Order: sequence, then C-alpha cells, then structure tokens
Amino acid sequence: MGLFGGNKMPVQGKTVLITGGSEGMGLAVATQLSAKGADLILVSRSAAKLEEAIKTAKAAAKYPSTQRFHYITADVSVPSYADGVVADATAWNGGRAPDIVWCIAGVSVPKLFVETEAVLLRRQMDINFHGTADMAHAILRAWLAPDADATPRHLVMTSSAAALYTIPGYAGYAPSKWALRGLADTLSQEVLLYPQDVRVHIVFPGTILSPGFEVEERTKPAITKQLEAADPKQTPDEVARAAIRGLETGHFMIVVNWLGQLMRFGVIGGSLRNNWIIDTLGAWLVPIIWIFVQYDQVSTVRSFGKKHGHPSTYTSIQK
Repeated sequence: MGLFGGNKMPVQGKTVLITGGSEGMGLAVATQLSAKGADLILVSRSAAKLEEAIKTAKAAAKYPSTQRFHYITADVSVPSYADGVVADATAWNGGRAPDIVWCIAGVSVPKLFVETEAVLLRRQMDINFHGTADMAHAILRAWLAPDADATPRHLVMTSSAAALYTIPGYAGYAPSKWALRGLADTLSQEVLLYPQDVRVHIVFPGTILSPGFEVEERTKPAITKQLEAADPKQTPDEVARAAIRGLETGHFMIVVNWLGQLMRFGVIGGSLRNNWIIDTLGAWLVPIIWIFVQYDQVSTVRSFGKKHGHPSTYTSIQK
C-alpha cells in the first residue's frame, strides 16, 4: 500500500481497456498510458469520437511500430454491456483478457434534488455506478476464473471528490459515486480470496475542465457554483497525470489535489490505507479542520436560502 518504492502498475507491453476513453479525462489517460508503452482499447458510445481518440493516442505512442490500438462502441448504461465488451477485447487481444481495466465513463447533471427529473436520477446511477459495476463483474470473472493465470492485473474505478464530501446540487450525482466507493472497498477485500494477483483502485477527481464540465455548468445551481468557486480546477491532463502517479505508487484511494487529500483523510474509515502513518495522522487532524469548513459551508447555504427565498421562485441566474 505504497510503503515501498518501484512502479506498482507498469503498463509497457500491457493491454489497457478504458471506458469513457474518447474525451476528457479518459482521453488524457489513454494518451499518457500510450506514451508509457501501453496497448489500448477505448470504449465509448460514439465511433466518430473514438476514431479521433485513437489517432490522438497513437500519436503519443512510445513505440509507434509495435503498440496496438482498438476501439469498441458501447453504452455503459445498458445492462450487461460489459460481457460483450470484454469478449470483444479478449478476442482482439489474442484470447487474453486486458491486463488493466480503467472505468472512467460518467455523467453529472447538477440540479436541486426536487427539481431533478426521476429519469435523470436513474441515468446517473446507471452510467456512474452500474456502468462500472457491470464492467467489474465481467472482467473479474475472467481474471479470477479457476484456470486464470497469476499475471498482475488492475481494476481502476473512477469516483469523484463528491463521494468524499458533497454539497447542494449533487443529490443525483454524489450517491452514484459514493456507491462506487462501497463497491471498491468490498472488492479490494474479496479479491484476496483468490490466488490470482488482482488489485482494485478507486480515483476521486475534483473539478475537471473537460467537455463534460461545460455541460454541467448549464444546469448547475448558483449555490453549487458559489460553494465550489474556490475548489482547485484541473485540466484532464493534470488529473490523468496525478491519477496515474497514484496507481504507480500502489495507492488504493487516489486523489488528485490537496483538497481531495484533506477530504479523503476525513472519510477514510475502514478503507485500505495508502500509507499507515500519513493516513493516520491526517485522519486525526482533518476532523478539527472540518469544524470550521462545515460551519462555513452550512452558513453559506442558509444565507443563500434567506436571501433568495423558496427555490421555486429562483430566476434562471439564481438556478
């Protein structure tokens, strides 16, 4: 758990499957892993976007003449989509399942809870949680089969800083990302029952300046924007670089900036530690910080409510 040196997740010569790999963080991860020598399988709904993403990843390849690239179109919100994706990926990879699977596909539609359509609540859970859970189920069945070899393999889930501490506006989004942490915590223990070398990780990005963020801003309530105004904002490349660094260090819970680190300390509970000493000291310190931070957050929300009245009366600017 990050106590000793060395790259805990080398990718050169490995086959990496990435969902949500056509843009944003997913494309940034693909490009950076390509530069480290990985063979890539990108998954997304749009063939056109995937074709462009493959070109971008190929251009960054460490070994252009030998690295291999493939894409699969799939909708991660469709039940059991992952069975077909894993079968396709395995066939393309010469009968071997991918060595690393990184689930990045996700969606956020920020709105006040009572104003969020029920279909959007379910869609965020279908894409963010079930899209990853279905893939985890399919790939682990391949990796942990009785006749599977002991090649080191990694399953990486992408949650959100909203799963460490959430604010108004993310009632449809945060639960889907919190659920992923529960899944990762459970699977990080279950894989220990098997003789194969399979490791589970979960990444908690914050605000990513991606095409998805631009879409979020269209529906995001004013109070949400106010509360997260001072949060660190990172490019997809910055987030990908920090996440990959955490994976190479061997961390289980991976955050990508200082705020995420403080939030992780505050909720670490019984999750696997990245470093027993640092995580223990952080878990002691952060509750004191939260006394002041939470007071400020709650005061801001109450003041906003008193100033603007019932949310049903908000103007488009206030919403």
